[in-house]
Amino acid sequence: MPRLDYLELSTRDLAKTKAFFEQALDMKFTDYGPDYAATTTGDTDIGLHHSPELRPRTMGVICVDDLEKYLEKVKAAGGEIVLDIISFPGGRRFEFMDPGGNRIGIWEKSE
Repeated sequence: MPRLDYLELSTRDLAKTKAFFEQALDMKFTDYGPDYAATTTGDTDIGLHHSPELRPRTMGVICVDDLEKYLEKVKAAGGEIVLDIISFPGGRRFEFMDPGGNRIGIWEKSE
């Protein structure tokens, strides 16, 4: 069953935000290039995305076992696809806006 297993936070200052969570909550992050860092504990992880030109946003990310199936289901239900399927270290994902205006990611782990 699909479940929320990732929370992505956009930040204007990646280094400060990462240092804050490390100091305040003892979180440990892995860097994935200059603009992304994430916890890798395997439960509900947190990703920090550096986006200086955007206002900060929070995006829940749901893990599924068949990305294309859920892309079609989201489209059929009226979701607006705002990022088509992309690959990244560890998997693939797409993002959509729900009818309430929330941006949500759907991802599939790579084997």
